[in-house]
Amino acid sequence: MTFSLISPAFADGQPIPSKHTRFDENLFPPLKWTGTPAGTQSFALVIEDPDAVSGLFRHCAIINIPGNWTELQQSVDTGPEHGIKFIKNDFGNARYDGPQPPPGTGVHHYKFRLAALDVGNLSIPEEVGAAEAWKRASKHRIAEATLVGTCER
Repeated sequence: MTFSLISPAFADGQPIPSKHTRFDENLFPPLKWTGTPAGTQSFALVIEDPDAVSGLFRHCAIINIPGNWTELQQSVDTGPEHGIKFIKNDFGNARYDGPQPPPGTGVHHYKFRLAALDVGNLSIPEEVGAAEAWKRASKHRIAEATLVGTCER
């Protein structure tokens, strides 16, 4: 079975609903995955906007998602502590910050990248930021699944 990532909130390549953007409720969208590779002990997630005017912009980074999980629920970043760890995004917040493309910059493509890792726990401080955390997590990557959502203003 292929490692794949979906969202019940939007289809791959389609617009992300307003409630999951910074223009509205800024709710973390629900995510589900299937086909977890053998040897997976944990997952890491990063949400990136490669179309940002300033270059690649990271809206969220999560590490230490247990390897037996198959989903992240809506608003997981504001829910009870589950042992998962949010790393500071490029807004400087250790949580999800949804799409907020500037007017006139066209369609932005938000890449949700979920990595299956061969390690159960990463000791990465939230202050290192999403880019560095993803780089460190990627050293343990077994496989990666990607989902793309769009947003335009």
